[in-house]
Amino acid sequence: MIFPCILSGGVGSRLWPLSRTDRPKQFLPLFGGESLFQKTCRRIDRPEFAAPIVIGSNGHRFLIGEQLAELGKEAQLILLEPVGRNTAPPALMAAMIAAEEDPEALVLLLPSDHLVGKEDVFLAAVNEAVPSAQRGQIVTFGIQPTEPNTGYGYIRVAPGSDPVRPVEAFVEKPDAERAEAFLKDGSYVWNAGIFLFSAKTMIEAFKELQPALYSDIVDVMATRHGDLDFTRLNEEAFAGLDNISIDYAIMEKADNVSCAPVSPDWDDLGSWSAIWTVLDKDPEGNSALGDARFLNSSDCLAYVDRGLVSVIGLKDVMVIATTDSVLVAHKDSAQDVKTVVEQLKAEGRDEVDHHPRVYKPWGYTERINSGDRFAVQSMMIKPGKRLSLQSHLHRAEHWVVVSGTVEITINGKTSLLTENQSAYVPLGAQHTLHNPGKIPVRMIEIQSGTYLAEDDILRHTDSSQKT
Repeated sequence: MIFPCILSGGVGSRLWPLSRTDRPKQFLPLFGGESLFQKTCRRIDRPEFAAPIVIGSNGHRFLIGEQLAELGKEAQLILLEPVGRNTAPPALMAAMIAAEEDPEALVLLLPSDHLVGKEDVFLAAVNEAVPSAQRGQIVTFGIQPTEPNTGYGYIRVAPGSDPVRPVEAFVEKPDAERAEAFLKDGSYVWNAGIFLFSAKTMIEAFKELQPALYSDIVDVMATRHGDLDFTRLNEEAFAGLDNISIDYAIMEKADNVSCAPVSPDWDDLGSWSAIWTVLDKDPEGNSALGDARFLNSSDCLAYVDRGLVSVIGLKDVMVIATTDSVLVAHKDSAQDVKTVVEQLKAEGRDEVDHHPRVYKPWGYTERINSGDRFAVQSMMIKPGKRLSLQSHLHRAEHWVVVSGTVEITINGKTSLLTENQSAYVPLGAQHTLHNPGKIPVRMIEIQSGTYLAEDDILRHTDSSQKT
């Protein structure tokens, strides 16, 4: 059995302002309403694969759960990383988890933020690589290059026509001249960071090549404990692990590494210009996500979160408009978005880290407006879900139900509110919300007071719904 492990801990700052620390690239519903994470989950929804092991950030746990639920899928395990530690620790942890289920298990390590246009081609390459992995090879999947790209690492593959061939060298991201030479040479492929290996092979590789890291990860895995639908690890122990990639830790040192070259119409979508290349376009080459209009413009991209954007008389320009930020850039400068994000982060700007929509275990909130002594947000509460019993020291709240039926409790008094009904929560009142129905509840919450930050919450129950 092949155990897919989906790595979903990245950030993707080059897709700002849509991508934020709390809602990164892999969770953005840019592709027919689905995210790259969801497309990755669908890709391995086949009989030859077990339910996926998902390894992701603690801060994205509710996004992971929500997006799996939207697909009607369940993970075998959702393992939460307290902090980012690159790809080597997750590779070993996935091998250890799979080996517990099946000593002969194979593990397919997959980034969650890649687009694969020809999934049948990719899956055929995986199946062809299975015998090599069963024989003890660590197989990496190299993408046949279509251009002299300087943004990827390269792999030099031994000549031949076999579907899986020995790796001769791993090469760091080249300059433009070397990338051109690699493309002409024909023996180099892009390093996509996708691997197939047997669990026992990877465990033995860590024991031999990274014994200290192996020992540390064994200790970390001993701290596993459940929390709702997730599995947590001791934060202090995990933070002490080496921050190292699987390439540096194992692949460049091992003598049992092979490569399966493949052309599955792959893209890691590392910039808005890359997003534009894979979207449908009008006759002038313009792509729109949301309500956008183009006049005398060509080869432009417009993303509109809410409202209308019009692009007039421009070429090769990207306009990305979210509810709280707007990016306007030439496509040739797409990689510089990361520089802007770094500048904003140095200024302490909230727009870098926080998306207006925040996912909770019970649903989500989405900021509408805020100002001096007030804030307005929408809320969605999923059927059967309940907020913890809480109170606030510095703010009062007004609730207006837009749709559905919600059970409210204020200072011990419980009642039902339906569409167009409202309630007032005085400062200091203990209160909670519960959706007893079969459809989501949608509400508007108006907060007023001297201090409106999220940490003005006193919890009065140890509820399983933590926020």
